[in-house]
Amino acid sequence: MIRIITHARLAALRQDAAQAREQKREVQASADAAYARHLRAVHDLTAEAEAAHDKAAEADARAHELLQALAQANIHLAAARASGIEQAARIEALSGDLDAMAEAVVLLHYGKLHSVHPDRPAAERHAASFGVGPGGWSPAADRPMEESAWLISPLREWAVADGGDAG
Repeated sequence: MIRIITHARLAALRQDAAQAREQKREVQASADAAYARHLRAVHDLTAEAEAAHDKAAEADARAHELLQALAQANIHLAAARASGIEQAARIEALSGDLDAMAEAVVLLHYGKLHSVHPDRPAAERHAASFGVGPGGWSPAADRPMEESAWLISPLREWAVADGGDAG
């Protein structure tokens, strides 16, 4: 089949083709611009994701360091608590010793320290083992301590003072 095309029809077809080429160029330019925006967005998002990943890795490392520091602090805390408990027990024991020493007495023989006892009855029993009777525990008022054979005195009177002198 043969078709006859007129000059006007050919001109119209050429104009339609030119318009189609122009429209193609516009669409291509628009597509190129959209593709470029897409590439920039992908690049920007990739950079942001990498930066976020790096920050997350730094945060994980810092969290790990803090966990190690916390573990070490907990070890020190446990040791301090154990030391506190131990010291409280020692204080309690020393307080008990101090309470026991409140009644402590010394047994003197001619003014010299012979022995230390928790209380007066214990000192008297000890002196009785040497044959000392229960009647002569205090020196006569007119005699010095050195002349009394046996004397019981509170320990606090014989404790060493800060200056080193006998109290």
